[in-house]
Amino acid sequence: MIVVMDVGNTNIVFGVYEGKKLLNHWRMTTDRERTSDEFGMFLMNIFNSEKIDVSNIEAVVIASVVPPIMYSLEHAIKKYFKLEPMIVGPGIKTGINIKYENPREVGSDRIVNAVAALEIYKPPFIIVDFGTATTFCAVSSNGEYLGGAICPGIKISAEALFQRAAKLPRIDLVKPDTVIGRNTISSMQSGIVYGYVGTVDYIVRRMKKEMKEDNIKVIATGGLARLIASESETIDEINGFLALEGLRIIYEKNKQ
Repeated sequence: MIVVMDVGNTNIVFGVYEGKKLLNHWRMTTDRERTSDEFGMFLMNIFNSEKIDVSNIEAVVIASVVPPIMYSLEHAIKKYFKLEPMIVGPGIKTGINIKYENPREVGSDRIVNAVAALEIYKPPFIIVDFGTATTFCAVSSNGEYLGGAICPGIKISAEALFQRAAKLPRIDLVKPDTVIGRNTISSMQSGIVYGYVGTVDYIVRRMKKEMKEDNIKVIATGGLARLIASESETIDEINGFLALEGLRIIYEKNKQ
């Protein structure tokens, strides 16, 4: 068995694989103040409750976009799992030809998504990851990572509206039935949700034009993918486990 961990700015999503089968997965808040023992005990309690024998875990693979958390997390893995974690970064084999001006600038979250998508889908494709930030990644028919776009995530947008506009309340991110809101809350929900759908569809269409290829598949992933994909005209498929699958595949490529 292996443990895979996708460390994002808002949440850490992690799961346990046995071979190619995802046995279980969980989500916890990304707390930069958490100590290595707090991380370790949290993970041990989850595995014990699920009756997963930690001694059977052969590797822990981590992709992180939160450097301040890594010291504590790495030490937790070493102390409680007796393993040296595999960190996705320079020196790790991914099998992707990255066309960024500086390939080291590409976030590990975007890399693991692309690795998984290349295994599961036929390129070309665009991956839209709805996380703290929303990222758009273009991969050519030759499997080359061309680049993409990054914009504020939908939660960041909603929180900014609440914090900067004195008379507007904090709202739940749900899709209203109509674009024309009849009260302040439904008007805010309409503007944020449908406005974000418009942003996604516009960026995807522009990327497709610039890629100049046929049959470009658009794959959505991330916590809020379903909320936006239900209204989007460009998203073809939702895959909520793209990052975890990518981490498993990267482990297979590097385990020797």
